[in-house]
Amino acid sequence: MKHIHNFDDLVGSLSAMHNRKRVAMACPADSHTRYVVERGLEEGVADFTLVCAGTCGPDFEDIARRYPGHVEVIVEPDADAAARKAVALAREGTADVLMKGTLNTDNLLHAVLDKENGLLRQGSILSHVTATHIPAYGKFVVFGDAAVIPRPTLEQFDAILGYAANVSRKTGAECPRVALINFTEKVSEKFPHTLYYEELKRRAAEGRYGDVLVDGPMDIKTALDGESGQIKGISSPVVGNADVLVFPNIESGNVFYKTITLFAGAETAGMLCGTTVPVVVASRADSCASKFYSLAMACV
Repeated sequence: MKHIHNFDDLVGSLSAMHNRKRVAMACPADSHTRYVVERGLEEGVADFTLVCAGTCGPDFEDIARRYPGHVEVIVEPDADAAARKAVALAREGTADVLMKGTLNTDNLLHAVLDKENGLLRQGSILSHVTATHIPAYGKFVVFGDAAVIPRPTLEQFDAILGYAANVSRKTGAECPRVALINFTEKVSEKFPHTLYYEELKRRAAEGRYGDVLVDGPMDIKTALDGESGQIKGISSPVVGNADVLVFPNIESGNVFYKTITLFAGAETAGMLCGTTVPVVVASRADSCASKFYSLAMACV
């Protein structure tokens, strides 16, 4: 995919490919999920299997009638059964993407993480990756983990970096520039994640993550603002030009996520990685557009 700078570019590129992905949506039942389904169909991004709980509302039945051949409706007795069915569709290869509708996230994750019938790859680490377009920055930034892993171990950091770099490549970054985030540039035993950062840089130099540039620790402003790096006398191709941000813990990642959407006009798209297919579990507070962009990113 060519280098894309915002979500309009992303959706346009997907539409131009004429290669719709099949999305299994568990429990579509509100206006947000209706928006995602209708826009996905209109943009030519995806076809849908709607796995409803108890009944499928008239709005979704109407969508199925208006898009014959592009929308399938399956009705299960309750939300847990709908979650299991949607996961089964992804597991058997009938669906390319799994997306949460209005059911509780725990219900869906229980099915996703089922040891016998779930979607977690053997030996894989489940993590959440977010892509964002911040107007003041001018290009996509991918970051993790803001939703799943509270205090990453070295191996969890390893997975977060790998997942985020791969998502960044899907937006056209041939050699993602990865910033390892901390409040200062100093490595200290008082902050064990900075010791992990040193190991991540060593692994990156050995080629573990493919073609990437990894540097840190550095603060968020240095990673995204070149002038800050110049003032501090830090010379690195990552400074002021980061494509990927690896946060030290879930608190810092989540605060960044909420702050940029509330005060910086950022659009976001998030998905779970480590599963056999991308899994979209958007927050209830996310906008309709953000939920659609999450679906679009998962379809790349």
